Parts: sequence; C-alpha cells; structure tokens
Amino acid sequence: MAGANKPSPFSREPEGVLIVNKHAGVTSHDIVGDIRHIYHTRKVGHTGTLDPMAEGVLVVLLGRAAKAAEYLVADRKSYRATLRLGITTDTEDVTGTVLSTSDSLPSPEEVFRVCREDFTGEIMQIPPMYSALKVNGQKLCDLARSGQTVERAARPITIHALDVRKIDGSKSDYTLNVVCSSGTYIRTLCADIGARLGCGGAMASLCRTAVEGYTLDNAVPVADLRQMGEEALFSRLLPIESLFADLPCVQPNAFYERLLRNGCAVACRKLHATAEIGERLRLASADGKFFALGEVVETDDGPSVKCIKLFSLT
Repeated sequence: MAGANKPSPFSREPEGVLIVNKHAGVTSHDIVGDIRHIYHTRKVGHTGTLDPMAEGVLVVLLGRAAKAAEYLVADRKSYRATLRLGITTDTEDVTGTVLSTSDSLPSPEEVFRVCREDFTGEIMQIPPMYSALKVNGQKLCDLARSGQTVERAARPITIHALDVRKIDGSKSDYTLNVVCSSGTYIRTLCADIGARLGCGGAMASLCRTAVEGYTLDNAVPVADLRQMGEEALFSRLLPIESLFADLPCVQPNAFYERLLRNGCAVACRKLHATAEIGERLRLASADGKFFALGEVVETDDGPSVKCIKLFSLT
C-alpha cells in the first residue's frame, strides 16, 4: 500500500469510478487493497461486496468518488449463477459444510415451473447467516463462525427476471441468469429454490454481470491493471457523474450555482426544475460540468434544490 509519507509516482491524484472484474478466491476488501497499491492512493472504496467465491463486476471508487458510496442505491443488479440441486450446506454454497444430499431430483420441467411461479416478482427472503449484515452490532457471519444462529426477519426483494437453463450433461446443475433488486442473496435464492423443490439446493458458482449501467464489457481484471502505466490506468477511470447517470440533471446559472455551492436552497421554479420532494438531482454548471448531488427539499419558497454532496470544488 502507499505509505502516508511516500510521494505518488503519478503526476495527478486518481479520481473516478473503476469497474473491476473481480476474480474468485479473494475478498472485495482484497481488491480494494490491490487498487490502493496500483493507483498509489488511500482514497479507495467500493459499492457492494462480492463473496470470495464470486467473480464479476465490482464498482470501485477512487478519490472524491469514494464520498459517493453512502448516496448510491444500485437498485438493479444482474448475476449468472450455477444452481446445484440435491445438496444443502451451512453457507448455502458449495464452499460450506454439507448438511444433506439427495439423489431424488425433480425434472427440468418442474424446476422451470417452480422458478417461474414462485421466484419471480416481489418475494420474501431471509438473509443467510453467512453474510455481512449486522445484528446488535455483530456481523452475522462472525456469529455463524462461532456456531451461533440468530433469528433473521424476512425482507422483500424483487426478482425482475429469472432465466433458468439446464446444463448439458449434468443431472443436478442449472444456470440461473438473474436480474434482481439490491439486497438479494443469490446463495439464498438457490437454497430456497432447492427447498421448494424438496431436494435441497446450493450455489456452485456466481458471476455478477452488471450493476446498474456498469457491465462486464467495461470491467478490467486486477492482473491487467498491474501491467498498465499511468495513462492507461487513468483512462480506465470513469467520471464520478456516471454514478448518478440515471438522475435528472439541473444546470443553474453562475449566480445560483454559487448559492448551491455555499449550502443555500434554491427554489425549483428559479432553476426551471420540476421535481418531487426527496428526489435527487445531478447538479452541473452552465457548461455541463458536474459539480454536486442535489436533493429537493421543502422550504418557505416551495420545493427547492439543496446541495447534499459537493464533488467539485471549482
């Protein structure tokens, strides 16, 4: 990692969004450590953990972009997973301790029917014990490793699309292509499908193929980054604004921009903006340069825009 007093060999501070194609066998925290070393900066974070066995899209934030993590709601993610029927484990994937096995497997037609009828749309899901969720300040996975099991409340999730295909030559394995809401555990989805079919199920592989607009097509492996020079590394960084690409954009004139930058709320009508209370907006200068994330609040002047996070100081 870059030392606190060690000067960076780069001519400028790295800043932006890096889409990493995470490899299996490492944690998301490991990837963050690698990026800190490669880009010679401590200012690195990410937007959503992937299990060590998982591969695929990990959105990494560098520089001022790291400040955006708390404001991001990646409400749609896509995964490709392998469901293995006839087995249950304590972790709900094949890396865990096997709890049961079954040779009595359903027909592919029954698998397709159950997935279609019971596991699409809004469903309830109980988070797994082996997860980073906290109960009374303790991570569930830490409790699980110490042999404890605690009650977890079922939470609503949405499976926007679920495409299921039998893997040729395999009696028990199916490929699941899932588009789901944030907070969905694919391990638990596999276990729940297996339980519904009566034979048990576990996740045998997982690849996250997309997070909102970021896909595997623009993701780069850490091994490739290690071989790049400064210009190539910086060319991989997407602008911070891309994190909020789905939000409406408001471009105040210089006077109102100055007020917003100084923390003042500006009436929507003065900005020619039509938005609801609580709605978030991208704020850009008259020349189109993104400078802040805004939110619509109620004031004596009616619905108004207020800057909630400034990303550009000039």
